[in-house]
Amino acid sequence: MPVITIEEARRYYRDAEAVHDFDHVLRVLALAERIAAAEGADLEIVRTAALLHDVERAAGDRTGGDHAAMGAARARAILSEKHAAPDFIQAVAHAIHAHRFRSDITPQTLEAKVVFDADKLDSIGAVGVARAIGYGALHGQRLWGEVPAGYDGRDIGAEHTPRHEFEYKLSKVKDGLYTAAGRAIAEGRHRFMVDFFARMADEIAGYA
Repeated sequence: MPVITIEEARRYYRDAEAVHDFDHVLRVLALAERIAAAEGADLEIVRTAALLHDVERAAGDRTGGDHAAMGAARARAILSEKHAAPDFIQAVAHAIHAHRFRSDITPQTLEAKVVFDADKLDSIGAVGVARAIGYGALHGQRLWGEVPAGYDGRDIGAEHTPRHEFEYKLSKVKDGLYTAAGRAIAEGRHRFMVDFFARMADEIAGYA
């Protein structure tokens, strides 16, 4: 029996917003299991970390805290209550702590690299575009905006648009993945985004 079941994990995401809800967790889980199988990673560590990786996302959004670090601490508490082995708890907590894109924590284990890649893959492709637009709508952002020279990726509120997110983060995801299996999946997703935003630029300008 798994340490954390899907139904147990679902309870931790009841107050999650649409872009980081339990549907996101299930997509990350499916990708993580696929990559773990291809790379030979420990499936139970990967599965547990994927299910718990965003348990503190809502709290981090409310407080401005690092949801990855907060999530790692929460996962330690959850798994300790289940009397999981210390090494297992440490491996899961590290994978959760290291999964964030905007972080100084680098994944050190194969399992952490798998979870990182799976989470980033859900931020690109057709789903990634939909999530970027959905996130912008939730936060009152415009649909499109010019990206200033030297833009460093800071969230600039309503001036931060899905295009900013593509230029700063989404377009770079493919080259920042750790596993061969993750990079292979990323190729098609990356091409879709490049074509989408090029087409959107033409439509915004009235060229198409």
